[in-house]
Amino acid sequence: MKTFTDKRRNASSDGGNSGFKMKQLPFMGVICSVTLYIVYRTTNYQYYETQMETKLHPFDSVEDNELPSGKLKDLPRGIMHTRSDLELRPQWRKSLRSAVKVKTNKNLLAMPVGIKQKEHVDDVVKKFRTENFTIVLFHYDGKVDGWWDLDWCDKAIHIVAHNQTKWWFAKRFLHPDIVSTYDYIFLWDEDLGVEHFNPGRYLEIVKSEGLEISQPALDPNSTEIHHRITIRSRMKKFHRRVYELRGKTRCSNISEGPPCSGFVEGMAPVFSRAAWRCAWHLIQNDLVHGWGMDMKLGYCAQGDRTKNVGVIDREYIVHKGIQTLGGTGELTKKTKKIRRQSTWELKIFKERWNQAVIQDKDWIDPFPRQQRRRKHKRQSKFVDLYD
Repeated sequence: MKTFTDKRRNASSDGGNSGFKMKQLPFMGVICSVTLYIVYRTTNYQYYETQMETKLHPFDSVEDNELPSGKLKDLPRGIMHTRSDLELRPQWRKSLRSAVKVKTNKNLLAMPVGIKQKEHVDDVVKKFRTENFTIVLFHYDGKVDGWWDLDWCDKAIHIVAHNQTKWWFAKRFLHPDIVSTYDYIFLWDEDLGVEHFNPGRYLEIVKSEGLEISQPALDPNSTEIHHRITIRSRMKKFHRRVYELRGKTRCSNISEGPPCSGFVEGMAPVFSRAAWRCAWHLIQNDLVHGWGMDMKLGYCAQGDRTKNVGVIDREYIVHKGIQTLGGTGELTKKTKKIRRQSTWELKIFKERWNQAVIQDKDWIDPFPRQQRRRKHKRQSKFVDLYD
């Protein structure tokens, strides 16, 4: 039987519990408020980031002329993105309050690389990293693990396929829709010295002169130089053509087209976005060495190749002529086979071009061969080899 004292004790205990619960209510309210605030800020931040992405890359939105008619009717139009890029995306954000990084002047450097040329490649990539380039490395020897000690390695895209060439990689991994976010595409070999080259200053010249396809000039002391037009002129910022009256290829003041004008070589070409869309289609899927393409790249210059193609003298490189994919530079059995294959591919490419011209009755050559006969003989005196 409970006494009066026990009842008072129980009542006091119940009152204490009720008081404790009453004290918990404000605390729980604070917790709920903080949780709701975090959810609100997270949602707001994600919405803001999405809006910024849309403003920065408006071409990601689907337009009527981008959709294949009748092929994508299963999805609502607003959800479809027709393009992509090669930017690395984090799996999570370090801080919800971190500002959205706005990248301007986005450009891409893509190179075939082997571990034997690691030092040269490191020098090149460091130059381009300072200018906020996206780096794509095509590993033709499969030895990716040997690169991880370089501080920029985890920031690059690594693609591996044994014994494949630059043009093989480019055809398969640099589709115009994938790289359409980049203003310029640098498709370089790995054996290039960049001591006298700055990507930022290079692009300033390219943009100011309206060049759609270009390359840095070659130091005259380079190990391999195949065409006179690629040699650096010390007195010029850039040049579009060359004059040469000696050798097999003679370039005079009436010479038009490659390799006298409208020409860059395949070792270090630089393409604008529009020029690359054309050049990618010029690459033959089965002709992996790309021989003969350089003579036709002017057709992708978005207009007059004598004006829109140029060689930059002020920012120049050194071609070391190291044939790592084909051997060590010596005429080994392997390199002989590769050269024989390349020569055969050149023949096939020329035949395909000529056949395509014949078959396409609607295509008009914008650069027909003009065989001009000068009415009056003039003596040409060339003070400078470049123009």
